[in-house]
Amino acid sequence: MAQRTAATSSPPLDHVSKAIIEQLQDDGRRSYAAIAQAVGLSEAAVRQRVQKLVDGGVVQIVAVTDPIQVGFTRQAMIGIRASGDIEDLADALADVPGVDYVVITAGGFDLLVEVVCEDDAQLLEIVNRHIRTLPGVHATETFVYLKLRKQNYNWGTR
Repeated sequence: MAQRTAATSSPPLDHVSKAIIEQLQDDGRRSYAAIAQAVGLSEAAVRQRVQKLVDGGVVQIVAVTDPIQVGFTRQAMIGIRASGDIEDLADALADVPGVDYVVITAGGFDLLVEVVCEDDAQLLEIVNRHIRTLPGVHATETFVYLKLRKQNYNWGTR
């Protein structure tokens, strides 16, 4: 399962690793040879760096799909108000089938959870039987996606 964090104890990336990441964000299928040429390393060195980035959890190499085209007709963001240990609750939510994104927030909700479902019946089951029954969940508010207009993962590096 993917885990994204705002703060990390990893050392900062050097400019070459950042350039490799940006090459992969532009085209995740780009060959090691093409990346090597773009960043000025050998193909073997790029392969090793990419593997180190993957092993370190800095990057994932995945196919991003359009949920509608692969049979998931309902997506929603669920705002959760909770009490108790929010990190424990976030971990429990991350284990719920259908949940693909969990973030601890500040503001009107303690957590935001994104779900991808086959239909409204599955959305109801996830909310009613899997999320609302977790200890510490006090209230949920579901924001149903009507149409996805933009979803990018190419924000670069800093």
